[in-house]
Amino acid sequence: MSTGLAAGSESGPECPASGQYDYNLLVIGGGSAGFAVAKEAASLGQKVLLLDAPSPPGNTKSVSGFGGGVSVLKRLMQQAALLGQSLKDAAAYGWKIQQPVEHSWSELTDALQERMKELSFERRQELRKLGITYLHAHAEMLDPHTVQATDSKGEKTSHTAETIVIATGDKPHYPDIPGLKEHCITCDDLFSLPQPPGRTLVVGDSGEVLEAAGWLFGLGTAGEDVVVMRPSDHREDGDHKVLEKLEGHMYVQGVCYIYGYMLTKVEKIEAGSPGKLKTTSWPPGRPLLVDEQVFNTVILSVGRDGCTQGLGLERVGVTLNQSTGKVVVNAEDQTSVSHIYAIGAVQEGRQAHAGLSTETARLLAQRLYSGKHTKCESSSVPRVLFTPMEYAFCGLTEEAATQSFGESNIEVFHEHYWPLQWSLPRRNKNSCYAKVICHIPDNHRVVGVHVLGPSAGDIIQGFATALRGALTKKQLDATIGLHPVSAEVLANLTQTQRETEAMRVQGNC
Repeated sequence: MSTGLAAGSESGPECPASGQYDYNLLVIGGGSAGFAVAKEAASLGQKVLLLDAPSPPGNTKSVSGFGGGVSVLKRLMQQAALLGQSLKDAAAYGWKIQQPVEHSWSELTDALQERMKELSFERRQELRKLGITYLHAHAEMLDPHTVQATDSKGEKTSHTAETIVIATGDKPHYPDIPGLKEHCITCDDLFSLPQPPGRTLVVGDSGEVLEAAGWLFGLGTAGEDVVVMRPSDHREDGDHKVLEKLEGHMYVQGVCYIYGYMLTKVEKIEAGSPGKLKTTSWPPGRPLLVDEQVFNTVILSVGRDGCTQGLGLERVGVTLNQSTGKVVVNAEDQTSVSHIYAIGAVQEGRQAHAGLSTETARLLAQRLYSGKHTKCESSSVPRVLFTPMEYAFCGLTEEAATQSFGESNIEVFHEHYWPLQWSLPRRNKNSCYAKVICHIPDNHRVVGVHVLGPSAGDIIQGFATALRGALTKKQLDATIGLHPVSAEVLANLTQTQRETEAMRVQGNC
């Protein structure tokens, strides 16, 4: 039984718990998944406790507040970069803007933190209205049904629950390389960095590398250079060909790329805010320019680990992936202990996606407490990279479609397009791109839609619904395009990738 509530706890009207337990459901972690499962369970009449601990350094939640906030922070950071480009475009639309235009990094990060505080307060109010008990405390499992909570003052309380959900999220991985933990930051840390990052090296193969590099270049905060170091040719978070086009666009804009290298050492050679760091890279036989090895800030994005350290999960028999710390679950989101579940980014094999985590959590609560059996279907979940030129897609990448159906059984329709709003400032005529991937034997059913361009995420949302309804290319072609907006391109795709490649071989393009 509980020994009392920790200081600063919030609770609403008491609901009956089941049998000998304090709560029907105890949720550890208050990100998108934890917040959603707690809300849904409470709406179904369950007595719920939500424990959300201060996160370890380098974890997004340390700056985003509970309830999930990293997507909000990314979108706001992207907007800041887009406004910088809009200021450059303004003259073409007749605006007279006094030069020089300056950007304040500290005012931006302060505004981001203030917005997260507001969001955190709003979500605590939601929990209170639903009668959910909330504790801002570290959680540790004492036995399969008992969790000990330790608040910021070190006061401990214990709480029992019939069902427990682990939703603690993930955190950036730091390889065991000299100087990385001491001197490098992660993409998560950018949102609360106290000073402009200066000349920056961004390391990794993930999509968030491109996001961070795009923001910094758009904001003009990185001095002369933003440099992206890609250790391998592997590209995560999207279609390889589209990501190559995105990288090419960023390169033309001024972002530098180094391919095939990995950091082996980072040393601080000059103190200050941000100071100077000397980087050493592998392989050593391929020389880098001397000035490419010295940076003010080094940002890492080389994988993510589950936030499970100190939770005591092994003590109660929950199986973890020992290399990542993530929780192994079955198709029902159930761990190796039958009444303990794991959802969201802490789950082994789950992509970090706020919308997917929220839906998975909601459906889990319904399976537990309303007799439903629906599980989350993720094949057409839309995804987006909040780079200044946005990339969004739903369904399969070209690589995945080829692997699933065979190259001869897919057709790719594609086209470069020029957004109308880019025409007056004469911006990047061949940068924006759309592609639709179809499964030929299945009546040219659309299995993937990819958009690279302004507001791509807003465009793709509706197509995710259409893919779930087995959209065909014929139906897409029959759609009346809304003129003149960027999404119009998807209703007018006639050129196939095979035709383009044939013309290229023949020297016609």
